[in-house]
This record gives sequence, C-alpha cells and structure tokens, in this order.
Amino acid sequence: MVPSDKVALRAQARAGRRRLAEFEPEAASRAAGHLSHLPSADLVALYRAIGSELNPEPLARALLAAQRSLCLPVAPERDAPLIFRRWSPGDPLEMDAAGCPAPLPLAEVVDPDLIITPLLAFDDFGGRLGQGGGFYDRTFAARPAATRVGFAFADQRVERLPMERHDIRLHGVLTEVGYTAARKV
Repeated sequence: MVPSDKVALRAQARAGRRRLAEFEPEAASRAAGHLSHLPSADLVALYRAIGSELNPEPLARALLAAQRSLCLPVAPERDAPLIFRRWSPGDPLEMDAAGCPAPLPLAEVVDPDLIITPLLAFDDFGGRLGQGGGFYDRTFAARPAATRVGFAFADQRVERLPMERHDIRLHGVLTEVGYTAARKV
C-alpha cells in the first residue's frame, strides 16, 4: 500500500474507534483486569486519552495497586522523540508541543521499561496505525529496550497493516479480551 492508503485507513479506523468507545464504555476496565498478562515492568508509561482513545485510567489504578510506578509522555518538540516524566493520578498537567496533557517540567524525567501506546488499528504482527505524527515511532526507535504494548479495543484489530521503513512494531496489544503477544513476521 502507498502512504495515501494510510490516510484513508486512518479515517476509517477513527470512525470505527468512535463507535467502539460509544458501545463499549467498560472496555478499559475489562482490559485493566488482564494486567497480570502484561510483560513485567517496574516503570510503565501510559498516556492521557484524547477523544475516543481507550482510556488507560483503570489500567493506571491497577498498575499502582500492583506497586508499579507510572510516567506519561511529553512531546518536547513536534519532530523529536517523546520524553517521559514521572506521574501519579492527580498530578497537575499542561499541554505539550503536540497539544497533549503532560506532566509539568518539574516532574522527574525517567526511562520506562514498558510503554503503553494508543492506536487507531493494530494487526497480529505488531503493526500499529497511529495518528500519523510519528511521535511513538521516533520514541520507539530512540528506546529500543522498552517493551511496546498497544492499548485498544479488540475490534480495532485488522488483518494486516501497511508498514513503512520508519514504522516500529509493537511487542503486543492489551484489549478488553486480554493480552496478545505479536506474532513473528
């Protein structure tokens, strides 16, 4: 597929995710119930949900109950990899360079073991379709040791996503039906 196919795929995936968010309001809580199946990590990066993204707040509560530390991504510049700052629910947030809620600059910069990422669509081979800004791909390239896990509705799965040279595959995806490790390509 050519990159223009990704534009159409993103539009279709956004519409599908909006429908899922409307009809599956408890999906995030059910997904958090599968925490024990995630790869182990002491420091986990989450995200603040925007729009119809699956909300990781129930997962944050479950991770804290399991004695894991949390952090959130921060876009320091539009074309740079994300950095991560330590975070706990209730900490103050401000908009970063990408327009996403992020911890204040006084929060400690950290290096997460596990990065939970939002997505528009995913496949069984670790393919991830994001919003198109490249923030997570740049971040994954800069942090190859971190485990990469998508957080999504199970019905965001597609048969196969087009992958370009800069696209970096996930290690797995956590959904309301459980955790699935990516299959080898």
